[in-house]
Amino acid sequence: MRDASVVLALDANDLVALLSADFPHHGGEYLFLPGGRREAGETPLDCARRELREEAGVAAEQWHLLGSHLITLGSTARVHIYEARGLALGAQELTETEQDFKLMWWPMSDALQAVHEGRFLLPAGPLALLLADRRRTA
Repeated sequence: MRDASVVLALDANDLVALLSADFPHHGGEYLFLPGGRREAGETPLDCARRELREEAGVAAEQWHLLGSHLITLGSTARVHIYEARGLALGAQELTETEQDFKLMWWPMSDALQAVHEGRFLLPAGPLALLLADRRRTA
């Protein structure tokens, strides 16, 4: 299993870049943050930059590592969670399997409420939101 990176992108108004898509095998539409697996030769930060650009059409000037965590027991693969700021918006560069990804900008409070409602598909997104919120309020 390869490492992955996930990005919590916050604009100047603290709006969070969220993606949504329908996952019928998992019971419907879910939210998630831009992210994905590292490609050969990429650093975790390179992966985060690429995934944010491709899935959200966003480039960022400032990057902060929120943490790196094991993905699952029995594997050494890690998910590297970043906060990105100083955003420049562009066009999404979605792959064939990502064509139904919808980009939305939500207030942090609404995104955190969605965490509590179980609306995220994967655990790295909620972890990123909680870590970033803790950093903001500390």
